[in-house]
Amino acid sequence: MNNAAATQTAEQALFSPVQIGRFTLPNRIFMAPLTRSRSNAAGHTQTPLHALYYAQRASAGLIISEATQISQQGQGYAWTPGIYTEEQVESWKLVTDAVHNMGGRIFNQLWHVGGVSHQVFQPGNQTPVSASAWTPTGMAFVGDYHPDGPVLPHPEARELTKAEIKQIVKDYQHAAVMAAKANFDGVEFHAANGYLIDQFLRDSVNKRSDEYGGSIENRIRLLTEVVDALLEVLPASRIGVRLTPIDGVGGSYDSDPNALYTAAAKALAGKGLAYLHVVRPNSHVSSEENVGTGAAIVQNMRKAFDGPFIVNGEFSPEEAEAWVKAGKADAVSFGRPFVANPDLPARIAQNGPYNAGDRTTFFGGNHLGYTDYETLHKSKI
Repeated sequence: MNNAAATQTAEQALFSPVQIGRFTLPNRIFMAPLTRSRSNAAGHTQTPLHALYYAQRASAGLIISEATQISQQGQGYAWTPGIYTEEQVESWKLVTDAVHNMGGRIFNQLWHVGGVSHQVFQPGNQTPVSASAWTPTGMAFVGDYHPDGPVLPHPEARELTKAEIKQIVKDYQHAAVMAAKANFDGVEFHAANGYLIDQFLRDSVNKRSDEYGGSIENRIRLLTEVVDALLEVLPASRIGVRLTPIDGVGGSYDSDPNALYTAAAKALAGKGLAYLHVVRPNSHVSSEENVGTGAAIVQNMRKAFDGPFIVNGEFSPEEAEAWVKAGKADAVSFGRPFVANPDLPARIAQNGPYNAGDRTTFFGGNHLGYTDYETLHKSKI
């Protein structure tokens, strides 16, 4: 047996088909959502360059798009796309058509950053919103939206009213309808990474005294309300959810993440969802203590949820294979490896070699560090 054949046998689990919703996907190597900050600033639209980028990566079992704001209020970074206007829908069709023409499948990740924003992105330069009054740590990436950019401190976010919460639920629902019009195969509800939904879930931010605050049951209310709203406009088989039990931007945390996120996973069970996508703490973003704690939480979430389970978080191909073989996950999503390796599944199949990513081109810019990485065959689409 030659080396390539031996490697293919060793990686067999990653290359076996997997059922996600109504789709039988050819492999379990998924492309994680990757913010690249290259959308048109004026309309938050996509371009033929985005279509090429995603088409190059269509050999992934499933592509989950870059995070896409559901409204102007939901934006928190420079040059990120939207999915709430007809112009945006038409621009995304370039992407979905390109992926489908290459035989791929793509879900759109629906995003509201909550307080992790800046007035420069908000309608009328208003204050960003969150579960409660809160000032995120770190800096807002404002690019050239502000003359003092590219980064500025986050302002204090204000607490949402209950009427505003209801409107945000409608905004998620509207975005899902628009994603379907743009020919996405499904949507991923971004409830992770310290953004709006996490700000409601985590007790370091959520200090509300109404039905959205206090107990775990109350803090997961917005999560389940949005999912139920999505179920009114899309089949359950076209809806996934992403959660992050520890870490994320802005510095939020929960005093009992195991109880909180296990309860969240359980609340999502029984709805027939396409999948639950969980980011484990990893050395890229977490302390050593959180990495260890988070691994146990992820498996408790796996047990609590009754559908396909996708994991993410600095997995090597070998570890991904082991998790799938052991039944700890049904698929593994890869982020940064897909930036530099458009044909990542083919590279995993033969154990590399792998291109190194250029971090200076990760966010913003043009085709450089975006569509110019070579494939194994040195070819460009």
